[in-house]
Amino acid sequence: MFETIRNAFKIKDVRKKIFMTILFVVLFRLGCYITVPGLSQIDIDTNGGLSIFGLLNSITGSALSQGTLFSLGISPYINASIIVQLLTVAIPALEKMSKEGDEGREKINKITRWVTLVLAIVSAVGIYLTLGNTSGYIDTTWLGGQYKNFFESNGGKWIMGIYIVIVLTGGSMLCMWIGERITEYGVSNGISLLIFVGIVSTAAQNLFSTLANGNWLEALIFVVGLVLVFLFIVWVDGAERKIKVQYAKQVKGNKMYGGQSTYIPIKVNASGVMPLIFAYALMSFPTMIIQTFWPESPFNTWWTTYMTAAGNNAIGIVVYNVILAILIFVFAYFYSQIQFNPVEIARNIQNNGGFVMGIRPGRETAEYLAKVVSRITLWGAVFLAIIAFVPSILFSIPGWIGPKFQLATDQRLVNSMSATGMLIVVSVALEFNKALENQILMRHYKGLLGSNSKGFLR
Repeated sequence: MFETIRNAFKIKDVRKKIFMTILFVVLFRLGCYITVPGLSQIDIDTNGGLSIFGLLNSITGSALSQGTLFSLGISPYINASIIVQLLTVAIPALEKMSKEGDEGREKINKITRWVTLVLAIVSAVGIYLTLGNTSGYIDTTWLGGQYKNFFESNGGKWIMGIYIVIVLTGGSMLCMWIGERITEYGVSNGISLLIFVGIVSTAAQNLFSTLANGNWLEALIFVVGLVLVFLFIVWVDGAERKIKVQYAKQVKGNKMYGGQSTYIPIKVNASGVMPLIFAYALMSFPTMIIQTFWPESPFNTWWTTYMTAAGNNAIGIVVYNVILAILIFVFAYFYSQIQFNPVEIARNIQNNGGFVMGIRPGRETAEYLAKVVSRITLWGAVFLAIIAFVPSILFSIPGWIGPKFQLATDQRLVNSMSATGMLIVVSVALEFNKALENQILMRHYKGLLGSNSKGFLR
């Protein structure tokens, strides 16, 4: 990776793209420090009622906990992309549109932007209502005098709410614009890079805070555990099953084609982080609805105690983790079915004169591919389940050793790298390195073509 970055800076066009990426990332981070008048700092990690915002706060680089312009971050766009992607599979009109080339993709992107706007408004309203039900988070002291009294009244609260919703929605749309500009003028996928920057900055802030408090040993153990988990993720991320495909020789005219062998790579964790995102979202959605509209009800107390991990109740923690593991398996298989179609792949192999060694072409090939994908998806789901539960246990081990080690009580440090966050960080880092390599390779080929064409003309 370091060799790739060094080579990239030697090429003018690639170097320009890197600087444009850095410029937009800095712009994004500046927006994470612009506070919104009316929102005070939110103690997410230590307040169990607001722990549902933990992942969102991590992705935004602690912007939500600081009550800043980019509190929503890029999350509405991510959710919109997931929804549109699922609808593209379910709705024939959208599926047809996605196959119309650049024009169809532009239409899909436009639909995604409108869905992002709707989700940003809904998220902003949900955050305002949740914070409004918790005293101290909607701040009107900066207004002073009669204005403060007005905005604390029932009529003024609605105006304050509309103002906060508009600002948070505008910040989320600006994040989407920055991400799209990185994709267009920079390196790699801009949306992924913004998530990467947010997660890494949150972890860095919490790590520096731990070091500033003199907890050097806790920070060291955390970093060592983080590196071990990263190594495990990279090892599994590169694992794949190669199914060999042999193509028969074909005579067309005076030439012979085919007779070569290739393989179909099937990754162990082909679905990536999506099953985790779906599972966490589905588990947190009921909690968010209940805490938004019925925060003081007995049902909220029962739900928090027995159906979430925030109630510090053994039964609730076990039930929450079991349901989460089941959802991870369900979504892993669901997403693998969306990504890999054995029938279509078997048909393409047969139409091109190919066959899987030892398997008859057609239906038997499709059944064989489906069987292989099902087995590999099982191990991919097991890997995701391990990643979902092991990190929090691993990072909390020092707190079990003795009272001298207090890492388990430092929830900000433990929660700074969630399972989803670590998978995203590794995936985006590998994706960025691959994008740089492609940019270098593309410029190299252009140079070769240019020199050859000049020599040919001479």
